[in-house]
Amino acid sequence: MARRAGVSHQTVSRYFTRIEGLKPATRQKIEAVVSELNYRPNLVARSMRAKRTGRLAMVLPSMPNQMQSGLLAMLATIVEAEGYRLEVVTIVGDAPTRADRVLELATSGGFEGILSLSPLPLDPARSPVPVVTTADYDDRMQSQGDLADASVVREIIEHLAALGHQDFFHIAGPQTHTAAQNRRVVYERTIEELGLRSHGVADGDWTGRSGYDALQALPAATAVTAVVAVNDRAALGAIRAAFERGWRVPDDISVFGWDDFDMGRYSTPTISTVAVDREGRARVAIQRLIAAVRGEEPPEIHHGPTNRIIIRESVGPASNGSSRAVEAGRRSFIPVC
Repeated sequence: MARRAGVSHQTVSRYFTRIEGLKPATRQKIEAVVSELNYRPNLVARSMRAKRTGRLAMVLPSMPNQMQSGLLAMLATIVEAEGYRLEVVTIVGDAPTRADRVLELATSGGFEGILSLSPLPLDPARSPVPVVTTADYDDRMQSQGDLADASVVREIIEHLAALGHQDFFHIAGPQTHTAAQNRRVVYERTIEELGLRSHGVADGDWTGRSGYDALQALPAATAVTAVVAVNDRAALGAIRAAFERGWRVPDDISVFGWDDFDMGRYSTPTISTVAVDREGRARVAIQRLIAAVRGEEPPEIHHGPTNRIIIRESVGPASNGSSRAVEAGRRSFIPVC
């Protein structure tokens, strides 16, 4: 590689160990050869020479769900680009048990750093390698802290009220989840504070089926014109039920979701939702770990809002509900799941 780039072996080594001071032209030469050869550093050889493993561990308290699996894939890509390999380690048990196991990993010599996405009662000074923890997930890998913040539910309801909606319905999630609890609490409080009308809260389980069943259970002559669903799956289920009942979305009833799932961007209608910046928070955590492993200053944290409202086709001005007096097969939007 050094010969192909026309530089010394020491210069190539400095490039891969990210030592500052290389001229931009020299760096570009090496990068061109790396791209041409599709070169990846040999982490085993590196560890033999420098007593490094090139391995970072991510510790989880339980198996990740589908959404979190995508998050881990993103983090693995970031770590690989920095010349490391990310290995996911699932450690079940309470926080003290997991902290003891993390210390075992830290002293094993197999990892240069460890990231835990849930809090650990661990004194970093006891670990021979950097350990970075976040408070974004609990022992069951359920969102907590900022990721479970539900304050934007008020903004959703205020937006719908500004469109003329007065009659609301909430499709909730399991109340064993902090995020679902918070969304229900903010929904009920906001409805009361703004003097609006709630026609109930349906207990759901995050699934499209729960949203479908909840909307099917509403009486034919319901005054509800706005549905606030716990997530996009429940919102899609509600939209399907509305279609089957001859209710047009958003002409007869508006539906709001949460999580900005990919399917909601391409359904008909597209789902108004809340985008949660899980990726941004996890990216900051892994960057902090890499900096600590290298003995560098931690990166500056520029957190934008964790939750961001996205208005799409499933929300519109309130109707008078007259078109729902007879549940005929009036079609407007046909949901595509």
